[in-house]
Amino acid sequence: MKKIILTLLMSAPLLTVNAQTNSNAFLNNWSGPYGGVPAFTDYKLQDLKSAIDAAILEKLNEINVIANNPKPATFENTMVALEKSGKKLTQIYAVFGIYSSNMNSSEFGPIETEMTPKFSELSNKIYQNEKLFARIAAVYNSPAKSKLTVEQQRLAWYYYSNFVREGAKADAKSKKRIGEINQELAGLFTKFSQNLLDEEQESIGFTQLNEMEGLPKDLIDAYQSKSKELERNDLGTVSNTRSSVEPFLTYSSVRSLRQAVWEMFVKRGDNDNSFNNNAVAVQILKLRAEKAKLLGFKTFADWSLSNTMAQKPEKTLDLMMSVWSPALEKVHQDVAEMQKLVDAEGGNFRIEPWDYRYYAEKVRKAKYDLDENDVKPYLQLEKLREGMFWVAGELFHLSFKQVYNVPVYHPDVHVFEVSNNDSGKVVGVWYFDPYARVGKRSGAWMSAYREQSRVNGDVITIVSNNCNFIKGKEGDPILISWEDASTLFHEFGHALHGLNSNVTYPSLSGTNTPRDYVEFPSQIMERWLATPEVLNQFAIHYQTGKSMPLALVDRIKKAGSFNEGFSTVETIASSLVDMKLHLLENPDLDPKEYEKKTLAELNMPHEIVMRHRIPQFGHIFSSDEYAAGYYGYLWADVISADATEAFTEGKGMYDKDVAKRLYDNVFSIGNTIDPEIAYKRFRGRAVKTDALMRARNFPKGKK
Repeated sequence: MKKIILTLLMSAPLLTVNAQTNSNAFLNNWSGPYGGVPAFTDYKLQDLKSAIDAAILEKLNEINVIANNPKPATFENTMVALEKSGKKLTQIYAVFGIYSSNMNSSEFGPIETEMTPKFSELSNKIYQNEKLFARIAAVYNSPAKSKLTVEQQRLAWYYYSNFVREGAKADAKSKKRIGEINQELAGLFTKFSQNLLDEEQESIGFTQLNEMEGLPKDLIDAYQSKSKELERNDLGTVSNTRSSVEPFLTYSSVRSLRQAVWEMFVKRGDNDNSFNNNAVAVQILKLRAEKAKLLGFKTFADWSLSNTMAQKPEKTLDLMMSVWSPALEKVHQDVAEMQKLVDAEGGNFRIEPWDYRYYAEKVRKAKYDLDENDVKPYLQLEKLREGMFWVAGELFHLSFKQVYNVPVYHPDVHVFEVSNNDSGKVVGVWYFDPYARVGKRSGAWMSAYREQSRVNGDVITIVSNNCNFIKGKEGDPILISWEDASTLFHEFGHALHGLNSNVTYPSLSGTNTPRDYVEFPSQIMERWLATPEVLNQFAIHYQTGKSMPLALVDRIKKAGSFNEGFSTVETIASSLVDMKLHLLENPDLDPKEYEKKTLAELNMPHEIVMRHRIPQFGHIFSSDEYAAGYYGYLWADVISADATEAFTEGKGMYDKDVAKRLYDNVFSIGNTIDPEIAYKRFRGRAVKTDALMRARNFPKGKK
């Protein structure tokens, strides 16, 4: 389902389903505080399908009213009317997404499989409504457009360009096939995601004490809690999710078990069972290639990048390869140091992928006198959450207050009211869902349940951050790794992008920016974790209550770019494979062989695997959102590294003037201005790539 449809399904008075006391709770408008919130305590899954059907019908009625308006098309009766349409379906779709990502059960799975193609069908009907597009084109091409505000002109461009991109100008035969492809893809996306979720239910248990050698106490506690949660008799259980697997690979001294855990994780979607995703991925690739040609593009990558900052796949490949070479050089240097440790210990083996994190941690300790186990006792999840709030206050004058009058979908979820300290006005609501559980997809993400807007009253945003941290013993603080802490700040950056939004139209609000720009606000937010101001106040030892010593803060700073070669290579490998897959005009391939061949051509280090292998690459196969777009993380990090130097060139990371420019030109404006123009207003110039090389401590790349 395309992002434009998510915004087309925004607020409006309902035509048919308007009773607030409907017996189907999904069909009631959100009520209660903050302009209404989801009524999770009232929902019954058996009502969801009928609610979706009713809301889709209502949405189509609203679209038909707009398309068949006998009056000449104007910005108000076309663009604004579209922005106001579909409140009911928007709310239901938001809840549908919450179930899909956080509470995907045997009861919900069949509902998701059946209903997802219906959303795609609705999308097709809207994009292929010729009368509607004629009105959009009339507004876009009208001389009167020059009299609109900058934001209004951007909205007119947004609708027109997206409709054209989705085939509004295609012939009837092509439109029919595009519609069929979109529905087929919707079903395949769901199948891919559900297969991956099923694979992630696998786990490995410890049956003997010696299998836990090397693991720190807090990690053992977490694995024991997982066994208890799963009602297993094991001494501990490693789940098949990144937050559970990576700490084990970092600390376990049992090499054979490291290999078993690593293989469990990297083979997700690639096992000889009913959840194998290889054939699903190929079907998706073929349909995308066909759709791109019908839309007048050579490849899906060309189509996908047509509404991004990069515009052309070649630009992304140039950027990735310019960083790839120095990253490879750094990895080879790091592996050589690790191999020396293996040899010194008498290990008669070559470093393998399941050894990398374990020996990298040893090198870190030897090189920087920095052990993750020395740092982790200071990284309490709740204290870091307070640190994020403090940073948001320093940069954007926001404050967070936990509230208890908002229904939640799980007891783990906490809700916070977010206010602007200057005005005292409530600007949003933030849901925080930090822990892993059965039925919740892996990883970490941000969602917007409702976009900030002013087109139909002053509507505040509702956003969430969702993670998969492992619970320890009841009553003990949750200790997380430095990498997980960075992810926490990253996702909070997305939330702040939504919470700071100050625009009129929901389609242009918050994170509704080009895909390769949306990661910029989140990636720059990671930079504040390592600031002394945060570490001194919020990195508090869970036993002593003392702040992190300045000497340890200094060692963290010195080791800041350690292992950047590894993280860069595993991420760019996925980005390059993604782009190359979607540059194929005829993607009739064996995913395993293609992955192997492509990585060999790139001289992929033997000791590292892609961060996301093809059969588990949910970013690109669970929707079109990041397809041919995973490069966006690197693209945005170039921007965020350059933007960070705007602070360090000034008075430091808490420079009020630079923070104000960041708010005015990035965090508050959504997609109301072209990102390149907006960034130049913030920085005073265009982006330069040199800052990324400095941030990652790489030699300057060569194309």
